[in-house]
Amino acid sequence: MNTAIEESRDVSVVRLTDRFDAYTAPVVKEKLLELQAAGRVKIVVDLSAVDFVDSTGLATLVAGLKHCRKAGGDLMLAGLRPRVKVIFELTRLDRAFQIYENEAEALGVFQGAAGVA
Repeated sequence: MNTAIEESRDVSVVRLTDRFDAYTAPVVKEKLLELQAAGRVKIVVDLSAVDFVDSTGLATLVAGLKHCRKAGGDLMLAGLRPRVKVIFELTRLDRAFQIYENEAEALGVFQGAAGVA
C-alpha cells in the first residue's frame, strides 16, 4: 500500500492505494496519528484507488474518526469503489462517516464549513 498526504488549506488529504488490510493498516494508523498530533484534525481519506478493505482497515478509520471529532474536526471518506462501498454499507459504517463521491466534494464541504464559521 502506498500512502500520500497532501495539504489543502487546513485539510489533510490522505490517499491510499491497493489493499487496506491488517498488513497495511498500521502504516495508515501511524500517518493519521502523526497528522492528529500536529493538530491536523480535518482529514479526507481518498479511497478511490483502494480495491479491498478488511475489518482492521475499518477499525483504523473509525479510530481516526473518533480522534478527529474529539478534537473538533472530522474525518471524511471519498471515492469509494463499489466493492469497498458495499463493505461500509454492510457494516453500517456508511452512517458513521460522511462519504463523498470524490475528494473535491469532501474538500468543498470542509472549506464551506470553514467559510461559515
